[in-house]
Amino acid sequence: MNDLLERLGNHLVWRIGKAEGEEVLVVRVGLASATPEFARLSRLRNVTDEEIERLAQAGQVRVEWVS
Repeated sequence: MNDLLERLGNHLVWRIGKAEGEEVLVVRVGLASATPEFARLSRLRNVTDEEIERLAQAGQVRVEWVS
């Protein structure tokens, strides 16, 4: 199973940041074939490691599948 997940991970693209005007950490994940779709989505603001930790501990995380 780990080997399968590792091989799948080689085909994934992700972006992590904060959505404009929201105090939510957004994690966008998709297959590499969906890369053009990432460009069509609203931009995510950069976050520091401290912000990531704070938002994750507060449960302020949204995962979005990009296809």
